[in-house]
Amino acid sequence: MHDRPAPPEAFTMTPIGVIESDFPDKFGIPRQPGLADTARASLVLLPPFDDPLTVRGLEAFSHLWLTFVFHQSPERWTPLVRPPRLGGNARVGVFASRSTHRPNRLGLSLVELVDIDTADGVRLALRGADLVSGTPVLDLKPYLPWAESRPEARAGFAPEAPPTLAVGFSPAAETVLARREDGDSLRELIREVLAQDPRPAYRRGAEERVYGVRLRDVDVRFQARTDARGETRLEVIEIAPA
Repeated sequence: MHDRPAPPEAFTMTPIGVIESDFPDKFGIPRQPGLADTARASLVLLPPFDDPLTVRGLEAFSHLWLTFVFHQSPERWTPLVRPPRLGGNARVGVFASRSTHRPNRLGLSLVELVDIDTADGVRLALRGADLVSGTPVLDLKPYLPWAESRPEARAGFAPEAPPTLAVGFSPAAETVLARREDGDSLRELIREVLAQDPRPAYRRGAEERVYGVRLRDVDVRFQARTDARGETRLEVIEIAPA
């Protein structure tokens, strides 16, 4: 019988930067990075890490790993969680999931590096991020596809990307989009986010309830409806100022 090792001392970590993104609220954020490729974000480095020397050579890499804190998740955690991919009912161990409710609330996200601005500190432009605005980032590292892409790896209960839903826009929503300079990219962002069905995992099929998700500076209100083939689609019924 082996004695349990003594727990090490707690570590103190300091954020190196903060995220600014298209997601002012955590509801509706894609559950994995890369599912909403239109999503824009910036990682703004904080002093003393905002020295341009810290990112010298980073422009040679196309993707980055971000280690961050799920700062809007509760500090409490439980050994079992209900992954949305299993319908929100089946339970698995917290370490067999990518749940935000973790002992140390640490997250890991793979994002595309679009640009590096060092004119005033350091700002990294990112694409495909799944991070709410204000997220504290603890570290970043270049992604190495030859070392970290393993096509033969098993993916448990999430072997492939989740299925997506069709998304439609009401005439009123289309009118709002047509008046915006970013109307085309906002439409695509809305489509990518809603196609993942941000409703709670136990909600399926058509509903009378109207949901709202905040993206950029607007509140997108949508409803689940059934089309002529009996399939569920999400209809954007209104786009209002947030």
